[in-house]
Amino acid sequence: MTRIRGAAGARLAIHDVRPAVGGGNFPSKAVVGERITVEATVWREGHEAVAATMVWRGPLDKRSRTTRMTPAGAGTDRWSAPLAPDAEGMWTFRVDAWGDPWLTWRHAVRAKYEAGQDADQLANDLESGARLLGRIAHRIRRDDARTLLGEAAADLRDVDRPLAERVSRALSEPVHRLATDHPVREPLTKGRTHRVSVERRRALSGAWYELFPRSTGGRDADGRPVHGTLRTAAAELDRIAAMGFDVVYLPPIHPIGRINRKGRGNTLTAGPDDVGSPWAIGAAEGGHDTVHPELGTLGDFDAFVARAAELGLEVALDLALQCAPDHPWVTEHPEWFTTRPDGSIAYAENPPKEYQDIYPLDFDSAPTGLFEEVLRVVRLWIAHGVRIFRVDNPHTKPPNLWGWLIETVKKESPDVLFLAEAFTRPARLYGLARLGFSQSYTYFTWRTSKRELTEFGAELVAHADEARPNLFVNTPDILHASLQHGGKAMFALRASLAATLSPTWGVYSGYELFENRAAREGSEEYLDSEKYELRPRDYAAALAAGDSLEPWLTALNTIRGRRPALRQLRTLRFHGIDDDALIAYSKQDPVTGDTVVVVVTLDPHHARQGTLRLDLPSLGHPWDASLTAHDEVTGQTWQWGESVFVRLDPAHAVCHIVRLDPPPLRPGGEP
Repeated sequence: MTRIRGAAGARLAIHDVRPAVGGGNFPSKAVVGERITVEATVWREGHEAVAATMVWRGPLDKRSRTTRMTPAGAGTDRWSAPLAPDAEGMWTFRVDAWGDPWLTWRHAVRAKYEAGQDADQLANDLESGARLLGRIAHRIRRDDARTLLGEAAADLRDVDRPLAERVSRALSEPVHRLATDHPVREPLTKGRTHRVSVERRRALSGAWYELFPRSTGGRDADGRPVHGTLRTAAAELDRIAAMGFDVVYLPPIHPIGRINRKGRGNTLTAGPDDVGSPWAIGAAEGGHDTVHPELGTLGDFDAFVARAAELGLEVALDLALQCAPDHPWVTEHPEWFTTRPDGSIAYAENPPKEYQDIYPLDFDSAPTGLFEEVLRVVRLWIAHGVRIFRVDNPHTKPPNLWGWLIETVKKESPDVLFLAEAFTRPARLYGLARLGFSQSYTYFTWRTSKRELTEFGAELVAHADEARPNLFVNTPDILHASLQHGGKAMFALRASLAATLSPTWGVYSGYELFENRAAREGSEEYLDSEKYELRPRDYAAALAAGDSLEPWLTALNTIRGRRPALRQLRTLRFHGIDDDALIAYSKQDPVTGDTVVVVVTLDPHHARQGTLRLDLPSLGHPWDASLTAHDEVTGQTWQWGESVFVRLDPAHAVCHIVRLDPPPLRPGGEP
């Protein structure tokens, strides 16, 4: 006898299950309360009816639960069901396909009866239906339901009744509902189990603000910068929270190496007062588990975290796995570094760039001890209140480190999140996301044209199951040419794009002051880069003088807080508008139906206008709908249809963020 196993032995076909990352080899991503859609193609031979069930289980469930899937579109053989995880941890689901003998019987008998076949011709069908109703009744505990099914079966067998009376009760809606709710499922094919990694909501949505604590000390009486501390940095938190940010991100706060320390402007020779790069970690005072003495103590860090929490802010800490030449690890564990033929330790290079103040770690030399040390460092900062790590250049470290580290940390602390600072090729970017990173930096900074942004947005949605974007408008390393030459309106429109295209976005301090001076023409490095020197800023004076973007950043974060749609990624859709300097897109919240349409000008210098063509059916409305449109930016209200005239003058406003009427409710109360 031949045994048929595996996919070839599946009685019913189950194809193209989604979400599925890497063919189902990696978990897809979701957050608590996010509604995702499970889909699959299910088919079988012939005319017999098929159906599908989603069998799912959360980390707190003792047993699996089931949800009947519904057809996703006529003639497509696609089936879908919503899944809304309500707890952090690893969820599982599978799609089971099965024959539906009841639906097959009901359709066949109705068709034959309506075609005029008589009782003799339908004799076998009537008896088959009676037996099927008996099987269904055995699955039901309610006496009234069992009685109804028994009466319907008796009618089918009653040869003394007219045919119409014999089939009437069996074809009735109450019987159909019972048969559908308690189906006979044969044949049954169980699908492959898929995983969904569910994290807290901050993994999907939030507003980040990057701050160098050492630049918060102000100036002395002679106007010279004073080294800031964690205590002076804590005084900045009120302003950051008032702008509506959720996360304050700190570059490395550890001791900075003295050997080969970089001077101002990344020069190779540091003066006696040069503070060096925070990413050159480690000195005699300690390494990754120590606070730089000039910033304060671990107690000061604890106070900083506590103050942030009082203001509704989380603290994200940089995790940079590299060392200054005088880091304690260099002498304690020389095997963790690469030794060159002349006996010296190799410093970091990205030709033609050289980083003489940094030694990269060699994870191949002694991986067990080094892996464990990284875990110890992460655990230490978790114990001091850190629940978010921004990981520096993770694509230059071995993938197995991240898979092991994140899985280990998540088992102990499921609420800890990891952001990958990986400006790299797609395979690495998405590969890191598959290994467990909660969020990823993106190519947003370099996407400036309408075509580039539209393709970029489509890519974000296409990869929403595996990667979540964090759209930083600038970083200490990246001052894009558009900001260097686009004027203040460019700062406003880029912030508008980042804050509305992605559920998570961020700014590096100084953005609100329109800092736009590059080290040289053609460079993305800041002049007088904060990476190598103190940069105290007088935000209050700029705000008082009306020369600050703070009000607009505050408005963007306020609008994001009001509109659930803007905290979504999967529902991003682009709409046509007949001007290449205007871009339009929409988002919807699947639970509330909240609908937002955003129109942004890409021209920071001139007024632009065009006709917006809304794809209303994609928003749940008919083509001829007339909708109330409320601009969250200006407070104006209009009536919008499929075709809308829009005009934006960057001297007054760089975008419309428009709340539309939600789609009508479907049966069951969902939009």
